[in-house]
Amino acid sequence: MVETPSAVGGGYEGLRSGQVAEAAGVNPQTLRYYERRGLLAEPARTLGGHRLYPAEAVTVLRVIKTAQRLGFTLDEVSGLLDAARHRHGRRDAGLAAQARAKLEEVERRIADLEVVRSALSDALDAGCDDLIACAGEPCCPLPFAGLAGPGAAPERSRT
Repeated sequence: MVETPSAVGGGYEGLRSGQVAEAAGVNPQTLRYYERRGLLAEPARTLGGHRLYPAEAVTVLRVIKTAQRLGFTLDEVSGLLDAARHRHGRRDAGLAAQARAKLEEVERRIADLEVVRSALSDALDAGCDDLIACAGEPCCPLPFAGLAGPGAAPERSRT
């Protein structure tokens, strides 16, 4: 932490934007963006206007980036951070419930990706080399018929 004289003596304590960004592995623009979104509290400022963040800002940034990596949107991260800030010592089930919901979403996406992987593998095994020619073949392993079936978007006219 950068230490300067105490506030009583007219000085300040804290980390500058660049130091916080570097320690958390983000760029300074990301830091300011998170401030604007309300994910990170607005820091104190020196008389010269420099932002000075408390050391825990680095932890908050790491939490945000980790939550994003786990698939949470910034809106979801904001809700998690708000719940943590307002729990006043109570154990909050918000993270567990949201983590459970996110896990279910990830599992659905994995199942979808497994279907895609299987279709692509089948297309390679079948020697599909031309999408248009393959789509016209009844034995084509790609799901063109399913995509063009009932409920699919109507074709555009070619006039």
